[in-house]
Amino acid sequence: MIDYQIFKNIAKHVSLSTNEVQHFASLLFVRDVQKKELILKQEQICRSIYFVEEGSLRGFNLNDDGKECTLMFAVRDWWITDMNCFINQKAAILSIEALEASKIIELTFDALEGLYKSNPKFERLFRILFQNAYSREQVRALHNISLKTEKRYYKFADKYPAIMKKVTQKQIASYLGVTPEFLSTIKKSKHS
Repeated sequence: MIDYQIFKNIAKHVSLSTNEVQHFASLLFVRDVQKKELILKQEQICRSIYFVEEGSLRGFNLNDDGKECTLMFAVRDWWITDMNCFINQKAAILSIEALEASKIIELTFDALEGLYKSNPKFERLFRILFQNAYSREQVRALHNISLKTEKRYYKFADKYPAIMKKVTQKQIASYLGVTPEFLSTIKKSKHS
């Protein structure tokens, strides 16, 4: 397991000794998930954070009208969870679904809390990861209220080409908060 992508991801932020890597590895669960499999269901207690070793996932909310609202995507080398619910150990407001057959690595809330207490490097690592996620979501929120849909779509496509290859137009439209038909119109106008 030591040669997994997750350890390359961690090395971008903190340097771990061999013993620290082995201890961390002992707390992880590697899971293979099938396309469309839900690894978290809305209203379940969110007990884990996930690292995408291979494949892709998305986090979405199903509203009272049955409409899916995609909040996030995660591809290889990304982390994903329902952050508010994970941190507070509350019922999830998101479902997390595999967009394709994927290999994920799961770290439970309890294991993470133990890491925080036993080694400040892990507190630093996850502080950095959570700060980066917060910053990314702040920029997204600002773009959602200040940019036209067309510009948001092109920024998303330019910044996340790996995601564009793995998701449907309906899922991108859901992420941008528009109908698939409106998104299709935007895409056609670029080619005109």
